[in-house]
Amino acid sequence: MIDKIAASVAEALADTPDGATVMVGGFGTAGIPNELIDGLIEQGARDLTLVNNNAGNGDHGLAALLNAGRVRKVICSFPRQADSHVFDELYRSGRIELELVPQGNLAERIRAAGAGIGGFFTRTGYGTELARGKETREIGGQMYVLESPIAGDLALVKAERGDRWGNLTYRMAARNFGPVMAMACRHTVASVHEIVALGELDPEAVVTPGIFVSRVVRVPRTVTQAGGFKRSQ
Repeated sequence: MIDKIAASVAEALADTPDGATVMVGGFGTAGIPNELIDGLIEQGARDLTLVNNNAGNGDHGLAALLNAGRVRKVICSFPRQADSHVFDELYRSGRIELELVPQGNLAERIRAAGAGIGGFFTRTGYGTELARGKETREIGGQMYVLESPIAGDLALVKAERGDRWGNLTYRMAARNFGPVMAMACRHTVASVHEIVALGELDPEAVVTPGIFVSRVVRVPRTVTQAGGFKRSQ
């Protein structure tokens, strides 16, 4: 019987190796699997390559992972923001590497890995430092840059609902990079707020099929109340 439900975040992430390439879903504050990131910090894997849209905010989530000294390299589109002081300090002191990738290129490089595409040509980045050392080609009178796929060992994604086969649905903008990251990695761990029985998810609404998911773990939903306090459900 296929049952991908993990009893805890710790169990779901227990075998994450040092040196892994870890993709983490999220765009701004939407779809960030904070509980899985916290679990990865507790698990202790080191020398990680982190693939995400940005390089963390404030002192929590991705920033906390960086601050714990677990990340060797970041591949992202927006490393610097008003509150990205953890990344700033690490980068300026030479303690972390950065590969800067335009956002559309980032999404397509991840998607290419999941789709088995060996590379693709894009106009984005041609004539800039981002194209240094890369093959270029004229196509239809326009110059293009060859970009390579980004594959990973582990994807951490936040979904809304899932079943024991690993089928996932998302909540609106929380979907963002989750589906393509799940396809591009050897293993995917998904946090969900609700685990449902097989057949309860409408097949037409399943965005990430279970074939791309290794483990599903339920995490409580955090609700912000009128007074600004948070409680878990």
